Amino acid sequence: MIISNGLSRLGVAALLLGLSLAASAREQVTQASAQIRRTSYGVPHIRAQDERGLGFGIGYAYAQDNLCLLANEVVTVNGERAKFFGPEHSTLEARNNLTSDVFFTWLNTPEAVAAFWQAQSLELRQRIEGYVAGYNRYLQEQGAPGQCQAAWVRPLGVEDLVKLTRRLLVEGGAGQFAEALVGATPPQATATAQTSRQAFELAASHQQRFTLDRGSNAVAVGRDRSFNGRGMLLANPHFPWVGGMRFYEMHLTIPGQLDVMGAALPGLPVVNIGFNQHVAWTHTVDTSKHFTLYRLSLDPKDSRRYLLDGQSIPLDKTTVKVQVKQADGSLKDVTHTVYSSQFGPVVQWPGKLDWDSHYAFSLRDANLGNDRVLQQWYAMNRAGSLKELQTSVNTLQGIPWVNTLATDDQGQSLYMNLSVIPNVSAAKLAQCSDPRAGLQMIMLDGTRSACAWDVDPRAAQAGIFPGNQLPQLLRTDYVQHSNDSAWMVNPKAPLTGFSPVISQDSIGLGPRARFALQRLQSLEQQPISVADLQNMVMDNDVYLAGQVMPDLLAFCAKPLGADTVTLQPLCSSLKNWDQRANLDSGLGLVHFINLVQRLQHIPDAWRVAFDPAHPLTTPSGLAIDRAPVAKALREAMLASTAEVSKLGATRWGEIQVSGQTPIHGGPQELGIYNAMQTVPRADGKREVVSGTSYLQIVTFDDKGPQALGVLAFSESSNPESKNSKDQTQAFSEKTLRPLPFTEAQIKADPRYQLHELKE
Repeated sequence: MIISNGLSRLGVAALLLGLSLAASAREQVTQASAQIRRTSYGVPHIRAQDERGLGFGIGYAYAQDNLCLLANEVVTVNGERAKFFGPEHSTLEARNNLTSDVFFTWLNTPEAVAAFWQAQSLELRQRIEGYVAGYNRYLQEQGAPGQCQAAWVRPLGVEDLVKLTRRLLVEGGAGQFAEALVGATPPQATATAQTSRQAFELAASHQQRFTLDRGSNAVAVGRDRSFNGRGMLLANPHFPWVGGMRFYEMHLTIPGQLDVMGAALPGLPVVNIGFNQHVAWTHTVDTSKHFTLYRLSLDPKDSRRYLLDGQSIPLDKTTVKVQVKQADGSLKDVTHTVYSSQFGPVVQWPGKLDWDSHYAFSLRDANLGNDRVLQQWYAMNRAGSLKELQTSVNTLQGIPWVNTLATDDQGQSLYMNLSVIPNVSAAKLAQCSDPRAGLQMIMLDGTRSACAWDVDPRAAQAGIFPGNQLPQLLRTDYVQHSNDSAWMVNPKAPLTGFSPVISQDSIGLGPRARFALQRLQSLEQQPISVADLQNMVMDNDVYLAGQVMPDLLAFCAKPLGADTVTLQPLCSSLKNWDQRANLDSGLGLVHFINLVQRLQHIPDAWRVAFDPAHPLTTPSGLAIDRAPVAKALREAMLASTAEVSKLGATRWGEIQVSGQTPIHGGPQELGIYNAMQTVPRADGKREVVSGTSYLQIVTFDDKGPQALGVLAFSESSNPESKNSKDQTQAFSEKTLRPLPFTEAQIKADPRYQLHELKE
């Protein structure tokens, strides 16, 4: 692993000691203070006179609502899960504790953490230090809630927030390969940390679900289409409802300097998705590649050496040490060796990326060199115009693995696919990639240094594309995105001709994007209103139903032979279903979900195949006249009938829930804009684990931003909090509330409470 601004271990220790002493000295001179004003649903509006005070208020407020959540994530990113919980247990993401610890100990070395901290601005350091002091103040005053009164809950240090940030950075890359990194062992060698086949199956499932669990919809409307000639923004991120990626709603103010409201991820003292006086923005997970693999040809004499430009080079060895809790409660040190080439750590995936006597594979993650991510959102929070926001993203290039969509009070809409992307041109792909690997996961030739990422001096980081070579689109009608490539952000201005590492064109769109584009086209004869944007989500239209339901009903009308009686209830349910995913939608929805999930793996199931010339309307129809499709459909219907007969429910709201609260929406692969990912429960219900999270609709007028919103899973993860389920109930009822932004709006809120906070 290459770390910029590298420091010796002695230098790291000196730097961290210096930071601690400097913080202590400052605390003796000035005391941080903040106001935490809570409004309806417990949303904190944090006001301070300086950065440290603002951070102090954020950390305190977050601890009030989510102390146990953050403390648990701190254990994870410090590689201490096996120490406190034992090696046989798993993280919230179902990753083995020991595997998780080895990975995060490798990722968050003292050198890497110190280098990241050193790269931050003075203002950001002050805010982070304040956050730590605020969290620790609450922990000292109130102690941990009952659910986490344990030895693993401790005061924070600034390094903990750095580690949390670095974990976020690698979510789109190395973080998906933790099992493969820990499992990488030279042939004939014995690994100290074993990785089971089941662990790899779970990791593969997580890779496939990454975009689903962290997907998003977004629409930015410009003056030509908006109801009042100003900009409009629909932000609909689909993020996890639990754990380290759970959003937190907050409003941050330093009078005369900063006034921003929105949602932030745990441990981050900035707003990730939100709005200020002039600009509103959101993010959607992109399809760009943020890492590449390198196939190494090994020295025939030694599988721990690789050939590069004809020279035999030893793999670097890093010893990782973690503490593991034993059955008797004692702790044992476990060491593990991570091997790396100059391209990055060696990863091993049985059956996919095997380390044998001939080949090994290295992974290079572009975001390991991204120390600009916090500064990026800090700058966006303060942007006074859309141009200023765009310039900051082009210049800093700190966005890790998401697109940015934004609008402003002047009626402009902007799309930017400006994340941290390896600089691998189409020409280099042709020269260096293995075509057998395809484009889903880029595999480059590790025998030639010429196949390393290109370095462009215009880029903010060596080895990534500069901003001016990435897709951007400024419009006055609209831009939209739902986790496809940049190609069809607006069909009137296709974005084409980029390296496949960045964006691919002439490929099929996902059903959510097709739904959004068709809905926006249907509104062309009228101005787009706030209600129109809200209805895109809350209507819960099942887009694919319009594409295949006529064929399903036609199949039901055919002679079904011996299955006629058995399938009659299913066919009646489909016929009577309203083709939506509302709480009162009937079992036809459940049958439709089951059928589509089974049929999507059948070759040539579409009656009309995808046509790049008609991306908004193809593929379509179900090819029920083809014998293999008809056979698969009949089998899927019989299976769904058997499954649904065991449910004991008749309405969707009785099946999809969060705890006891019924939740509308459904699987994104059906083209449901209000996407929900669920896991089965023992009682037959399905528990929401990811989906619509922080829903925000922002418009502007002469007085500034006017916003509606809801945090679908509520502010607090503490089940004892009065704010742990209130917004979830509001979301269930499709209630979006006005977001109080001005001082008058905040103080007029019926639930207004003021907490004066001083160190």
